Amino acid sequence: MSTKEFILEHFPLLAKIDSPADLKKLDVDQLPAVCDELRRFIVHELSENPGHFASSMGAVEIAVALHYVFNTPDDRLVWDVGHQAYAHKILTGRRDRFSTNRKMGGLSGFPNPSESEYDTFQAGHASNSISAALGMSIASEIQANPDRRVVAVIGDASISGGLAFEGINNASIHKNNLLIVLNDNDMSIDRPVGALGEYMTKLSTSKGYNDFRYKTYQFMRKHHIIGDSGKGIVLRFNNAMKSLLTGQQNIFEGLNIRYFGPFDGHDVKRLVKTFTDIKDMTGPKLIHLHTVKGKGYEPAEKDPTTWHAPGKFDEDTGERIKGSTTGKPLKYQDVFGKTLVELATDDVNVVAITAAMPSGTSVSMMQQAFPARTFDVGISEGHAVTFAGGLAREGLRPFVAIYSAFLQRAYDSIINDVSIAGLPVTFCLDRAGLVGEDGVTHHGLFDLAFMRAIPGMTVTAPMDEHTLRNLMYTAQRRKEGPFSIRYPRGAGKMVEWHNDMQELPLGKGRKLRDGSGVAILSLGTIGTNVVEACEKLHEQGIDVAHYDMIFLKPIDEGILQEVVAKFDKIITVEEGTTSGGLGGAVAEWLAERGIAARLVRLGVPDTFVDQGTVKQLHELCHLDAASIEQEVKKLLNNSEI
Repeated sequence: MSTKEFILEHFPLLAKIDSPADLKKLDVDQLPAVCDELRRFIVHELSENPGHFASSMGAVEIAVALHYVFNTPDDRLVWDVGHQAYAHKILTGRRDRFSTNRKMGGLSGFPNPSESEYDTFQAGHASNSISAALGMSIASEIQANPDRRVVAVIGDASISGGLAFEGINNASIHKNNLLIVLNDNDMSIDRPVGALGEYMTKLSTSKGYNDFRYKTYQFMRKHHIIGDSGKGIVLRFNNAMKSLLTGQQNIFEGLNIRYFGPFDGHDVKRLVKTFTDIKDMTGPKLIHLHTVKGKGYEPAEKDPTTWHAPGKFDEDTGERIKGSTTGKPLKYQDVFGKTLVELATDDVNVVAITAAMPSGTSVSMMQQAFPARTFDVGISEGHAVTFAGGLAREGLRPFVAIYSAFLQRAYDSIINDVSIAGLPVTFCLDRAGLVGEDGVTHHGLFDLAFMRAIPGMTVTAPMDEHTLRNLMYTAQRRKEGPFSIRYPRGAGKMVEWHNDMQELPLGKGRKLRDGSGVAILSLGTIGTNVVEACEKLHEQGIDVAHYDMIFLKPIDEGILQEVVAKFDKIITVEEGTTSGGLGGAVAEWLAERGIAARLVRLGVPDTFVDQGTVKQLHELCHLDAASIEQEVKKLLNNSEI
């Protein structure tokens, strides 16, 4: 049975929806059935091809109602992060290709403008939707396209990010017609509403009420009772009266933003009516929806954290399909988490900070062992870093565990609030390098370069679990200066990962293999691919030298002097951008000394890399063992410098 035949048999309504125009042809009473089919389709697809499950299950009705009411793609929908956008993708012409989601050459796991005109803005990192959508809304005003509606869909976690509040603040100031949809599946901004609150909500969103409200304002303006400068006063008075009558208060009431809700975000017919009633209102507005993460699939509703991205599972039973971990290496994040607990046990000044990812970074282990010394600050990476600076200033030893790609958001804080003062904050950069299926927004490719540029920053990358533990121990014992440690997603190579930790000499690498002809300098876990390449070359009678640098900054000049004394052909290998990382550091060192050596820099090229398995991406970027082997042979076959 073909994919189209399968969809037609099991999802008859969904099979007819190739675009939102097809969705609009349905009667509103058919929309609950569409939502049911979307959920069953997502369950079926993600059981075999894993992705972000619970968030998308919780936002099905939102996606259906928005595309039913608004004229997409001319009207703009901006999805924050994109974890919740699978129904949106399926409804916008990507149903039959959804099985390629997060695969090389297939659909991106997040909204991506290069993939579809319905994906209006790049997503993947949190809290940017309101700012981007506000820009689109104001652009529509400037370009005399007042009929274009712009909607930002943001979750309750993302709206806690500082950028979201900056966007909200500006939305309340500048002329725009932005609609913000707050998908609240956890945090309750308002108390549950009673009968009066429900009545007031219905009243405030009704077309009759808002026509009356608008005509009253126009009358007052025409008779010079109030001008444009007084519009905000009327709006705040309206919010204050609603708060008085309903007994509710929320953060938006002090801003010039109309607030509606909270509503049941799973009542699709009610959502359609509400969106229809408010879509043509002028000025910024926010609609607050309560949803259930994992809605419609009982295992996900009971454990939404695990089912955020559960991997493969049995769609009938909900049993997750996990391979045995007995006798296998731990994930790097778990080695980090266990080591952190060891350090904290021996040193009461050790504290841990993460930004909404305690389980994703394994800071959860520290959270369980030492809850009073563990801080999850939410989606606020800049605050996490500055907060760590404050802790360090008073003598504590903060370990800040954040994904490499997310730490980019805190660069200013790293420089100004930690590094200038030389504070002993240890940055533990999880998911460094190519992370695989999450793709372009999640690869951690720039930290080596941007950390190396900061004065006083120690920049390191362990090749194995023992070195990771030793670097954490070394960082904990330092009395001053920030320290950066990067490590990848996934498991390492050592089953016996636990060692007696020792302090490493600053800026010292290690020689792993002697050889002649070519010297390979590697940094981080990509060195295991170099080891494999060297072994294959050895089998062919070719022996090359291999050095594990460990430290990018300060770089081991002893190793570099040894290398240039014996070799005129050098290869650097790193799982990061070739601009500014290990290859750049070696090139600068050679150039500053006028040393003529043939240098080949292997790393991620100066481009953005899409999704695929890590193995596929290593091959794409020529970082796999076979590619390294070929580079050695090319150098040896070309004796020119």
